[in-house]
Amino acid sequence: MFAELPPGAWLPITFAALMALSMLLYAALDGFDLGVGVLLRAAPEEAQRDRMIASIGPFWDANETWLVLGVGLLLVAFPTAHGMILTALYIPVLLMLVGLIARGVAFEFRGKAPEWQKPRWDMAFQAGSALAAFSQGWMLGGYILGFPGTWGGTLFALACGVFVTAGYAMIGAAWLIWRTEGELQKLAVRWAAKAKWLTLIGVLAVSAATPLASPRIMERWFSLPELIGLGAIPVAVGALFLVVFMSLRHLPRADHRLDWVPFAATLGIFVLCFQGLAYSFWPYIVPDRLTIFEAAAARESLLIILFGAAFVLPVIGAYTVLVWRLFGGKARALRYY
Repeated sequence: MFAELPPGAWLPITFAALMALSMLLYAALDGFDLGVGVLLRAAPEEAQRDRMIASIGPFWDANETWLVLGVGLLLVAFPTAHGMILTALYIPVLLMLVGLIARGVAFEFRGKAPEWQKPRWDMAFQAGSALAAFSQGWMLGGYILGFPGTWGGTLFALACGVFVTAGYAMIGAAWLIWRTEGELQKLAVRWAAKAKWLTLIGVLAVSAATPLASPRIMERWFSLPELIGLGAIPVAVGALFLVVFMSLRHLPRADHRLDWVPFAATLGIFVLCFQGLAYSFWPYIVPDRLTIFEAAAARESLLIILFGAAFVLPVIGAYTVLVWRLFGGKARALRYY
């Protein structure tokens, strides 16, 4: 897998790893607050919707920092790939930006608006969250197939949009199970129980389509002895889905001791699926067309950027850890000052 690496390969590998880590953290962290947004108007009472917003309030804006970092690293470290990928995906990228802007505006305005206007901003927040989640799935589907530009490829990408939205709804519901209580927690258990099925179908669909899209990926996954070791990934994903299924049957509990289990298991599913995709596409940054070594910027540029990344990454990481420590536990009532 790492045979015959070109000279100076450690720099492109380092930036590819940093970019992949940023995208994984974004999908995992912003995934749950996008999921809460998708589910927002499923709650029948305004007080429940306020509590849902309160549960993500300290986190959602900081979570999007990882998206900015990941796209920024793609631009400065792999400019050729940045141009190719964004050219192929300009429609879903545009829709994602519209969705993120809409939910950001709605989040701020709903807290200042009079009561009779709140439902409008709730609708805008939900629509923006759903549009952003769907667009990210659309981009994932197009990337997996190598941007084919066919009707079949487009339909698969759109289906991935639905699957990713369901996955975000699942982790968002799991977040609410962990961070809320009472009737809202009971609702979240029901939402997670529904979202898990479409999420499972999506994982199976992507797992089947990825090797079928490329003979190289097919050989990488299904040749011996790799098959023996790689088989642990789908087995672990299946086990985590089983954990989600079983834990939801026993929630909510009065002692709240198992509230964290669905969220942790869903997070594990996200990480393992991302790991499988990363293994499938290595060393390509544009599937089967451009490797990270071919797309990398000049060595001198990468060294300068690396010094900047060495400062920015610990700051973002420290801030993220600080926020999680300060705002742990069950969500409190929403208050604006």
